[in-house]
Parts: sequence; C-alpha cells; structure tokens
Amino acid sequence: MKRIVAIFLCTLMLVTMGASAQEPVVKVGSKDFTEQLILGQLALIALENNGIPVEDKTNVAGSDTCRKALEAGEFGMYWEYTGTAWVVLLGEAELIPDSQQTYEKVRDADLANGITWLNWAPLNNTYALVMPEALVAETGITSYSELGAYLKANPGKLVLAADHEFTVRPDGLPGLVEMYGTDFGADIVTMDMGIVFQALKNNQAQVGMVFATDSRIKANNLTLLKDDKNFFPIYNAAPSVRTDILEAYPQIADILNPISEKLTDDVMIGLNYLVDIDGEEPYDVAKAWLLDEGFIK
Repeated sequence: MKRIVAIFLCTLMLVTMGASAQEPVVKVGSKDFTEQLILGQLALIALENNGIPVEDKTNVAGSDTCRKALEAGEFGMYWEYTGTAWVVLLGEAELIPDSQQTYEKVRDADLANGITWLNWAPLNNTYALVMPEALVAETGITSYSELGAYLKANPGKLVLAADHEFTVRPDGLPGLVEMYGTDFGADIVTMDMGIVFQALKNNQAQVGMVFATDSRIKANNLTLLKDDKNFFPIYNAAPSVRTDILEAYPQIADILNPISEKLTDDVMIGLNYLVDIDGEEPYDVAKAWLLDEGFIK
C-alpha cells in the first residue's frame, strides 16, 4: 500500500511539474512613471481576467534596465515606445517620422532577439519641452528654434529641469542641441520626472522636459514648445513580449491588441490625470477603464 501511495505521489509531482513548465507565470514589467504604471496594470488585469497567471514587476527605473530585464526573463513583457526601442535600445541613427514604419522596423529587428511586438497604440508619448505660459508671453518663445536662438543671445537666463536619461540619450538633449542649438550649458538640473513640474512652479527651472501625454502640462499652465523641425521620433506604446511567453500563451495578442487600439493621446492624458491630479491608484484607474470599455467583467 505504501508503495502504491509513493508511486501515486511521485506521478502527481511529475504531472504538476510538467503543468508548471507548460504554464509559466507572465511577469509584467513597466518603467517608473505614471503612464507606464497604468499600462502595466492594464496588462496585468486583462491577462489575469483571462486566466493567465501573472506577476507584478512594474515600477522599474530606466528604459535600458527594463529592456535588460525582458531579455533576461525577469520580465515576460512590458509596454515600450517604438521610438525608444529604435533609437536607444536598438541603437539605430535613422529617425523615422511615421508610426507604422517605425513599428515595423522595430518589430522586424526584435524578432531575432526573441522579442515579439504586439500592435502599437495611437498614443504618441514623445519627449517635449514646456515653459510657463507667462514666460512664453514674456520671451516670445514658442518653438525649439526660438528657444535655441534665445539661449544663444541670453546665456544663463534659463535653467532646464530634466531627468538624467533625457540629458544623455541621442534622441534627447544632445540631439536637440545639435539640431536647434538648445545648449543650456551648466544650467541643467536633473531630477525625477515627477519633480519637474514642482521645479517649474517654484521657478527653480524655466524650461522642463516632459512627456507629451502628461496631464500635468495643462493643469500647471504650461505651454508645449513646437518641435518645428520634427526632431523627436514617434513614440507609440506597444507591448513587447518575450516570444517564448507568447508561444506559451498565444491568446495574449488577442487580449492586448484591442486594448492598444483604444489608447489614444486623449485617453491616456485622461487616465494620467486621474492618477497625477486626482490622486487615484494606477490599479484602480486601469481596472475602471477596462470595465468601462468592456474588456473585463
């Protein structure tokens, strides 16, 4: 009898191990700012609601760190921006001012890296520079070209607040300086993205680096300067998924692609507003939106 029980238990363990091997937990990552936290929760909630085991690995600083986590299997997926992937992660110099072309180039290049890109969302979370509306009226600066000319004529008059990544990325400040002459010299303060708005409010800086879909731009009476020479690449968000995870759960594409299609600039600005201005939690905002749109019940 003991022998039969032992054989049964051993068989059960093997079956369980086999099931676990075939059903990996999908570790969903994200970067550490509001929009990414919301996108991460959208994926977590939607996948779990469809019976896929998930683990929350969101809130990680830096594009490079998130990409390495994906490649190492510490993430099973996370939402990345096509422009970031093309220029920073894949190291390509060509700037492509077209959403579909950028997406296709990134998608095709990453297949060899064991990463599959699902459909891109209409939201374009491009880098942007902002200034207080009153200062725009005073200086007449409305574009990056005008900002570059002003800095050249008035060195030391304006301070830039930005996160460190922006100051070193080729599609960030170095590229802007080369194209527009927006050289702030030593007048740059680096800080977490969330503090930029407070720095502008307190006049610790007069120019701030933001993301175009950030709801705090209007809430803080700031003006988006015009990228009049179209320097910045397209930054459409899309789920980047390890190919082995997608092979284990091919339904992930059917779950997330319709969600991507609904995420426009206006929708994302509204979701970001609920977190940044109204103080709601990313999980609650994501779940309410998914319910309202009929993606979950």
